[in-house]
Amino acid sequence: MRIQISAIGAKPGASEAALIEDYTKRANALGRNMGFSGPKIVTFEAPRSLSGSQRQKKESGLLLNSVPSGANIVALDERGQTLNSEKFAARLGQWRDDGISDVVFLIGGADGHDPAVAERATLLLSFGALTWPHMLARVMLSEQLYRAMTIHSGHPYHRS
Repeated sequence: MRIQISAIGAKPGASEAALIEDYTKRANALGRNMGFSGPKIVTFEAPRSLSGSQRQKKESGLLLNSVPSGANIVALDERGQTLNSEKFAARLGQWRDDGISDVVFLIGGADGHDPAVAERATLLLSFGALTWPHMLARVMLSEQLYRAMTIHSGHPYHRS
């Protein structure tokens, strides 16, 4: 199963980029023996000429256009479900076992996702009630994808 993260926003700074690269390399190396590949990172700059709902609609369109046909969409959203790491890993494993070829995680811009994203999403996922900078959300998602691979492999990184 191919994993992709599509995000709106600036390219990460050096420290965030290093963390994202480290976790994505680890996840890919560990996951490839278990039927996972990636995560691949796709980034779109926020349209500066638009504001409010127009901007939200344009950003959501960019994100949705990055989704391969038949992929499961996981939209990061403050109103989404919170999952612990074991349940997150189990969900990925179930999708892989069900023959889902692609899973794409969508991280919207500052105004969040247009309702069209929620309509197409298989899962709305929240990292809790706190508000996180979008750049940290990318790091946290990358780490959780790596953690999911360690859970599937029995690697000692994850201890509960």
